[in-house]
Amino acid sequence: MNKKNVLTIRIPEDLKERIEKTAATQGVSLNQFALYAFTRGISDIDTANFFKKRIQGKSKDAIEAGFKKVMGKVGKKDKLPNWDKL
Repeated sequence: MNKKNVLTIRIPEDLKERIEKTAATQGVSLNQFALYAFTRGISDIDTANFFKKRIQGKSKDAIEAGFKKVMGKVGKKDKLPNWDKL
């Protein structure tokens, strides 16, 4: 069972109004929206940190070479399907 905790934060009035409007637009409670926003924000930070660690100490050339190696494994198609065209 997950123990629930209470977090009280102080935010500017205009941000509070934006949060309330967005939660209402999304059809969720303020609490549900806050949980989503915090989770999304932390996930974005975790992802950025993951990639920073992966490229740490590597040169631009090494990163590009790795990218080209991976992309070389992707099969080439002579003709794009209709759904993949601009």
